[in-house]
Amino acid sequence: MTKTALVTGGQRGIGRGICEALVKAGYQVALLAQVESDDRDVIDALDQLGSKARYYRHDLQEVAGHAAILDRIENEFGSITTLVSNAGVPAKSRGDLLEVQPDSFDFVLGVNLRGAFFLAQEVARRMLAVPSEAYRSLIFVTSVSAEMVSVERAEYCVSKAGAAMMADLFTARLAPHGIGVFQIQPGIIESPMTASVKDKYTTRIDDGLVPVRRWGQPEDIGSAVVPLVQGQMAYATGTTIKVDGGLSIPRL
Repeated sequence: MTKTALVTGGQRGIGRGICEALVKAGYQVALLAQVESDDRDVIDALDQLGSKARYYRHDLQEVAGHAAILDRIENEFGSITTLVSNAGVPAKSRGDLLEVQPDSFDFVLGVNLRGAFFLAQEVARRMLAVPSEAYRSLIFVTSVSAEMVSVERAEYCVSKAGAAMMADLFTARLAPHGIGVFQIQPGIIESPMTASVKDKYTTRIDDGLVPVRRWGQPEDIGSAVVPLVQGQMAYATGTTIKVDGGLSIPRL
């Protein structure tokens, strides 16, 4: 049975780690992002993932275009059995939350929350409209920032807190139909998004900020996703899985 996963932001970082794990697990993978198809990350990802992966360009902020891009994916790859809502953008600049500007706030929530919500909504509608013998799922990749405060990244934290509620809402709506919904909260993951703060966090990790005392890697997230989409945790729908090396454990 053909299994097709749509992974937003799948061309690099956490998304790419998820795509690699899914391809190894036998999935076809549609990578979706805003960058052009000749972007270096896209080319490298497709080279590594092979014939089971295709790239689709789409801006999540363009909500009106969600249906058209899903039509294209379905025409080329078949019905989507898994959505991994992973794409996310950081605050345009880090700084005091009292200085956050509306354009940065709107941009971050436009991608991380509004765009993600309406894409998940359209995928869910299609899942309900077409019966399938395959286990189907929605995976929301949020962040420990959904619960842990970073005052210099206020708009990002707000967007991830909203995404956490979004995951709960879709869980309750889709559970009667056998569609699993899960939330993964990554911690400090080595990726292009964290490259600018690598030295700062390496020192803090070495000092014990993360109990396992290492950076998380994209493959750590990928390995957590696979059993969820395969239905091995179907009765645990609605579960939030923290992939953070113990970062979010309250400690004295």
